[in-house]
Amino acid sequence: MKQGNPAVLVLRIIGLAESTYYDRMKRMSQQPLQAAQSGRGRPVPGYSFTESGEKISDEQIQEWLLELISGEEHVYGYKLLAECLWNQYRLKLNHKKSYRLCKELDILQPQRQKRFKHPRKLPENRVITGPNQLWQMDIKYGYVAGRDRHFFVLSIIDVFTRVIVGYYRGSSCEAKHACQTLGRAISSYCKAQDDSPVVRTDNGPQFVSHLFGDMCENWEITHERIPPRTPDLNAFIESFHSILERDVFNKEEFATFEEAYAAVDRYMDFYNNRRMHTSLRRMPPVKFAEWVMRLNDRSNFFWPRKNVK
Repeated sequence: MKQGNPAVLVLRIIGLAESTYYDRMKRMSQQPLQAAQSGRGRPVPGYSFTESGEKISDEQIQEWLLELISGEEHVYGYKLLAECLWNQYRLKLNHKKSYRLCKELDILQPQRQKRFKHPRKLPENRVITGPNQLWQMDIKYGYVAGRDRHFFVLSIIDVFTRVIVGYYRGSSCEAKHACQTLGRAISSYCKAQDDSPVVRTDNGPQFVSHLFGDMCENWEITHERIPPRTPDLNAFIESFHSILERDVFNKEEFATFEEAYAAVDRYMDFYNNRRMHTSLRRMPPVKFAEWVMRLNDRSNFFWPRKNVK
């Protein structure tokens, strides 16, 4: 329309009713000057209601807030101050408006600084020459149509052999599940005399938890966490999960969690033991790992290095 096209034609193309368009234009022209100056959001109504339906102006609410913080309620944050107003005046004040009014009065409590028990260690540019040197770990979501709910798949991949050394599937995925899965993988694939692999993850709550950090510290596992919005630094597990989604989640519809878990189990077995991998000399990951081990035993042969950022 700004280019001179008739409004009726443009509305017909985008499928918007003329009545809806003109009603919106009318309401926008009638908005208060304050909303126009702010440039976004709905205009501030300037009042709230009590339980009985009485209108209370924002100015009166701010007076009540100042009265509260002048007494023993000064220790409360904006959420508990709103609760106090409900208890005393039966005022309906949600936490967003309470925050805005407290901010205008400059009475917000200072935010507590987050303290991390295990600071993040950023990924290093590593040269991978064999199995169990670098593992990547991540979580994928699946969907159970019959229950209209999602489930979780947590997988750990060995960057050198592409073997899925451990996985978990369930209706929830907590830090304890990540620890249990990693522990089983370490017990199954790592020898006691060998160094533990470097484990690389994103910054999901399971991986930044104290429990997961404590486990890595106690087991002397180097835990790397990639920066936000850098999935390329976890490319191997991201690639596997995209294959899992393409080959399983996009092709099958599950009625129950049991069906979904069974499908994941079948695919994990197929991927590790039978699915040919073009980057592994067209061998399945487990067969490739066995082949590399035989070569190393026979002639002290080492597979070409892989640079992993």
